[in-house]
Amino acid sequence: MKKTLLTVLVLVMLVTSLVGFAPAKEDDFVIGILTGTVSQGEEEFRAAEKMAAKYPGKVITATYPDNFNDEVETTIARALELVSNGADLIVFVQAVPGAAAAIDKVHELKPDFPFITGVAGEDPDVIASKADVVLGVAEIQMGTKMAEQAAAMGAKTFVHYSFARHMSYATIVARHEILKKRCEELGITFVDATAPDPTGDAGVTGAQQFILEDLPRQVEKYGKETAFFNTNCGMQPAMIQAVLATGAYYPQQCCPSPYHGYPEALGISIPEDKQGDVSYIIEQIKAKVAEAGMTGHFSTWPVPVNMMMVEAGVEYGFDYLNGEIDNLADVDHWTDLFMDIANGSKVEVFPLELNGVVYDNYLQILSDYITF
Repeated sequence: MKKTLLTVLVLVMLVTSLVGFAPAKEDDFVIGILTGTVSQGEEEFRAAEKMAAKYPGKVITATYPDNFNDEVETTIARALELVSNGADLIVFVQAVPGAAAAIDKVHELKPDFPFITGVAGEDPDVIASKADVVLGVAEIQMGTKMAEQAAAMGAKTFVHYSFARHMSYATIVARHEILKKRCEELGITFVDATAPDPTGDAGVTGAQQFILEDLPRQVEKYGKETAFFNTNCGMQPAMIQAVLATGAYYPQQCCPSPYHGYPEALGISIPEDKQGDVSYIIEQIKAKVAEAGMTGHFSTWPVPVNMMMVEAGVEYGFDYLNGEIDNLADVDHWTDLFMDIANGSKVEVFPLELNGVVYDNYLQILSDYITF
């Protein structure tokens, strides 16, 4: 009996050595995802839920506090909890202030513990020296893409709304200059318009009302072949409504995503079972825009970039942990994953260059558009 059992074991070992054995992608590792709460970062939160459902028991989640600026110790504690619960890698999106400190604390216990971070709230010099990879939106390069999208839609004029506080931010100013230059190259008249600062006396409501009243005046002045952009999140729903009513163009929001401004402006309610379902919200937006006779006048990025960072981060994490790739900042691998998630839409990925310094592990993302 023992001899028969030994023979079977030898045969099994021989067959295994001949054919090889590759464990399932997620079998041997656990990935932790650290995001904001549903009230502060719903897109990331829903993406984390989706990945936990896709890989049950192999993806665990946690959230940092809403008041993260004043509760850095809690953010650190959440990262440590993920590690103590068995995580072999953490995807941290948004990497809010305190992320670098959290990474340091984890590294005190496990010096080589890997971190994939996105939407960093700390300086590139700081976070890039702590995380294995940092993912961010190529805000400056958006200027070129926006101008080209406006031209493709048929715009002859481009109106850029902002206010003094935002126009003191280096990235917004740099994007503005690139946008203006590209518009001029494309024969599009570029117009600067000043909107109220939502943090001022009028608040968000007053700023939204200004857009509802002023945008039609701009259309009356420059014609319907005018594209509009605003640097402030709170004014996006009002701008969508005003563009819809005037027949103008809307290339993208300040933070491009099907979820940003569109559901509120178009009266789209999202059922519980469709939360985080990007295809559903895209179809709803298309239907509303078509109903208003405005097909071709609105666009955005095909996938919320923060959701894309979480989903691609998990897939990349498993590939890395399973030895399919040997570092966490491979531009080609990230590009392939992002394009797959974006259903084949073109996504560009490239290292951040800032003040003459190239950050090889701080990767910028730039996407093509989906037009409704």
